[in-house]
Amino acid sequence: MKADESYLESVKKQFLYYKMLGEKAIDQIEPEQLFVSFNDDTNSIATIIKHISGNMLSRWTDFLTSDGEKEWRNRDAEFENDLQSKEEVLDIWNKGWNCLENALENLKADQLSDIIYIRNEGHTVIEAINRQLAHYPYHIGQIVFYAKQLKNSEWNSLSIPKNKSGNYNAEKFAKEKEIKNFTDDELKRLK
Repeated sequence: MKADESYLESVKKQFLYYKMLGEKAIDQIEPEQLFVSFNDDTNSIATIIKHISGNMLSRWTDFLTSDGEKEWRNRDAEFENDLQSKEEVLDIWNKGWNCLENALENLKADQLSDIIYIRNEGHTVIEAINRQLAHYPYHIGQIVFYAKQLKNSEWNSLSIPKNKSGNYNAEKFAKEKEIKNFTDDELKRLK
């Protein structure tokens, strides 16, 4: 596999990983907790999701052929907490992720050095992807942190549980070295 193709596969896996983290955090809280914000300067999980999705729809729709900041996007409205149900939140979440996934599936390795525009500023496709690969995990981290604060019972760790690093490392180092590649089944579960 060429480096460009390898990069694209890696990017797809990273986005899916962060999507999965967000979903596992959301699954641990009560539906009404999606709409809690601690003060006027913070956003609820629902609002963060609305923003991520708005960004995804704007950036990834016609990714190679139109500016990533679409005229129809109303970024300020993304921060209005007007969603009413968990179903609405998940619907918006999935619309954004589906748009991103479709754009990446249609992207070819030889397009990675093409120039695209975001707010009229030129970026290579790689730069634009990396920009979003930094932006979405930033907000996923907010979702996870918020969910941990809101959870009424024990939190199920999304990575290595607190005070379990020694056990985790001992188990990992007891095995042969491996190159982590997601199987098709693992990728389907992440989606």
